[in-house]
Parts: sequence; C-alpha cells; structure tokens
Amino acid sequence: MICPKNKSSRGRRNKRRAQSWKIATATLITCPSCNELALPHRACKACGHYKKVEVVKKD
Repeated sequence: MICPKNKSSRGRRNKRRAQSWKIATATLITCPSCNELALPHRACKACGHYKKVEVVKKD
C-alpha cells in the first residue's frame, strides 16, 4: 500500500476537493419578442412569451 511521503496542507487538500462543488452558470438566451435575457424552454419573465406566443398575461 502506498503511503504519502509528506502531509498535505489544508489549502492543497481543499483546493483539490473544491473542484467537484463548482456551480454551473445558467444558460441564458435572448427572447425573440422583447430581446431580454431569459432561461431556455421557459416563458420570458419580462413579456410572458414562449415560442413567440403569449402564455402569461403581462401588463
């Protein structure tokens, strides 16, 4: 069994462990009707359109 020659510091250990906990950034698209940023496959929060059809009434 292989044993480590020296103790790994807390900083080095934590840097290695932090790689699997990264949060992915959300993908954003521009709404074709109002040109605002919106999440894909969801109704636009600004105008209420989805696939160029108004699905949510906005004032």
